[in-house]
Amino acid sequence: MSDLPRKAVTRTVKLAALPLGIAGRATWGLGKRIGGKSAEIVARELQQRTAEQLFRTLGELKGGAMKFGQALSVFESALPEEIAGPYRAALTKLQEAAPPLPAATVHQVLAERLGEDWRDLFEEFEDKPAAAASIGQVHRAVWHDGRQVAVKIQYPGAGEALLSDLKQLGRFAGLLGPLVPGMDIKPLITEMRDRVTEELDYELEAEAQRIHAEEFQGDPDVIVPDVVHQGDQVLVSEWLEGTPLSEIIADGTQEERDRAGQLLARFLFSGPARTGLLHADPHPGNFRLVTGPEGHIRLGVLDFGTVDRLPGGLPAPIGRALRMTLEGDAEGVYGHLCAEGFVKETVELEPSAVLDYLAPIIEPADAEEFTFSRGWIRGQAARIADPRSPAHQLGRMINLPPSYLLIHRVTLSTIGVLCQLGATVRLREELEAWLPGFLPED
Repeated sequence: MSDLPRKAVTRTVKLAALPLGIAGRATWGLGKRIGGKSAEIVARELQQRTAEQLFRTLGELKGGAMKFGQALSVFESALPEEIAGPYRAALTKLQEAAPPLPAATVHQVLAERLGEDWRDLFEEFEDKPAAAASIGQVHRAVWHDGRQVAVKIQYPGAGEALLSDLKQLGRFAGLLGPLVPGMDIKPLITEMRDRVTEELDYELEAEAQRIHAEEFQGDPDVIVPDVVHQGDQVLVSEWLEGTPLSEIIADGTQEERDRAGQLLARFLFSGPARTGLLHADPHPGNFRLVTGPEGHIRLGVLDFGTVDRLPGGLPAPIGRALRMTLEGDAEGVYGHLCAEGFVKETVELEPSAVLDYLAPIIEPADAEEFTFSRGWIRGQAARIADPRSPAHQLGRMINLPPSYLLIHRVTLSTIGVLCQLGATVRLREELEAWLPGFLPED
């Protein structure tokens, strides 16, 4: 039906070539070292070549491979500049686009999902997609009542491709670890596999989008497009005009970067408090800067396929742990982490060491305003990734309860985007307003 390479054998061969390529480059690197090149230079070249092959392959495959690539792409700011620089453009492209389905396939899918008379639903329909991503692509159209709309169409076989890719990627996750220092790749892939069913269910996505659109209707800072029509594997929403966040990252003014960063932080913390849902796919392709009358800028939010359901907002223990760490209460924060399951009963840690581990990470919450930068996040990644450092050893003994896994990933991803933006953000202001437990009276 489509050119999406979704057959198990085809996709497995493409993905299997990744570890083989990595092994081949390792042999090449050994030869270079014997030939006189320094270990540091060889390691840098190996990482560059591995990254180039990885993101090229993931972009071609869409499905779970593409989604994994998008998840990794927000962490490129943690990589050393000499490594991140050469393939940053490829990562940005991965966030915004993928090879599209042909028009004939799109028409066939619409006929199957909306009925043979699907064209009667639209005054106009553009065959060329406006965006193509991991499990679907978006077409611009005009609804029969004259509204500009975005038509999201799920790729045929997307579910099969998602599961197949993530299973295959999980087998060699350890080989990809060096691409993002300090991050364990395997739990990221496992968590994605656990949420495949939800990701593919456009009814659930439409529900989450409607909740957000209703809550943020008329909001001065955030705009969410309304759902116009929802069918099996087709979702029609109002069209949202704006500048993709990836373009702001590449070419935006500092004023735009700061505004985008502040609104992104505001949405991260206010969303769960206001809707009971956490938008769990914060890569730049899902956000727009929308300029309204008199130049007022709002953050446009798209794609609610993955959400975490948090009826009471973000968990109060997070706010309390942050507050106690900022207060320098080593005994208090250690006892709190033990009580909440972040330190297993079989593990005993020095409270002052735990405080030393946490304090640099939460530095952005300690200042009236903080400038996120690639340099800052690289320093944090290096500190945690270095096997010789106390932070690395302690980090391996901290336990992350399952209910916090998605929150943790979303927070890290958002911080990664803020660092890509180089935004100056009043983060503490957002924490005080929206994070339960952060203020003493909570």
